[in-house]
Amino acid sequence: MNLTRRDLGSVFGGALMSSLPARAQPKKIGYAIIGLGRISMQHFMPAVKNSGQCRITGLVSGHRAKAEKIAAEYGVPATSIYDYHNMDEMAGNQEIDAVYVALPNSMHAEYSIRSAKAGKHVLCEKPMATTVEDSQAMIDACRRADRKLMIAYRCQLEPVNLEAITMIRNGRLGKVQSISSANGFNIQTGEWRCDRKVAGGGPLMDVGIYSLNACRYLTGEEPAIIEASSSVMDLDGRFKDVEENLSWVMRFPSGIVASCTTTYGASMPGTYTVYGSKGWLRLEPAFSYQGIRMIAQVAGEGQPIEVKPDERDPIQFQREAEHFADCIVNNREPKASGDEGLQDMKLMMEIYASCQKKS
Repeated sequence: MNLTRRDLGSVFGGALMSSLPARAQPKKIGYAIIGLGRISMQHFMPAVKNSGQCRITGLVSGHRAKAEKIAAEYGVPATSIYDYHNMDEMAGNQEIDAVYVALPNSMHAEYSIRSAKAGKHVLCEKPMATTVEDSQAMIDACRRADRKLMIAYRCQLEPVNLEAITMIRNGRLGKVQSISSANGFNIQTGEWRCDRKVAGGGPLMDVGIYSLNACRYLTGEEPAIIEASSSVMDLDGRFKDVEENLSWVMRFPSGIVASCTTTYGASMPGTYTVYGSKGWLRLEPAFSYQGIRMIAQVAGEGQPIEVKPDERDPIQFQREAEHFADCIVNNREPKASGDEGLQDMKLMMEIYASCQKKS
């Protein structure tokens, strides 16, 4: 009988485990969800429900009836439902280890800081905040409270993006020369994202940040020079406070040039292409919640390389939740720490400043 390594593990590992005393299961990290909107209810919470490492143990919402309905679905007791006024009482709730902040951008800093003061670790959606000052305040609050802070850059944990980084680092594309990236969509009238006070800016803060962050993790460098330009074309009332279109060019210390475009005025699938002296790679889609795929062509390697998503892998939000849970349990620094979010915030302010010089 031919046994594979997996078969051997099943036979002998099963026998060995049956002879050992039962071990206590590791504690699941409990998340309180702050903000019951689309991204939390449709993506993050279902992902946590499927996880063996974390669970939903608290809710923060301004709509009690809505929160009670969701609490029943996730087994959250009524005593662990909070509103935005009394959420500081989470400090006494030992079932809540961390929070997931899924509020409009301008609210990220306040509720991240309050959570840290309540003794909870913070996983905050991107963009980190709407100003550099608020971003730094979030970092400082978490450090004072000895709590971890992670920004939800899920693509930094996504397998196809990681494969692209590996190909670049291993030199398969040769010397990288340039990167092009785009990401945008046609926004609806009345969205809070068109209110600068709430969003902090237009498409750059929402979807353009994916291109910005990708250029940084693909190159492993920080841009030395940034030039940008923005415009408003559709005078239909959506863009009184924020830009409709924005493009920027970055030059990195190595000489790599990156060109990025974002918009709220057209359907623009998220994508990036990296051009090297020995080949190129392209991810399309590059930033979506599922279905990310890559095609690459390398000199001397024949047919194009295709990397498709592995359906057996956990979905992106599960990876994100479990990565942060692992960091909490094992006292590790998150891959996308507060410093990562702060750097993007600084660069986005540079991009906006460049636009203003040309207006």
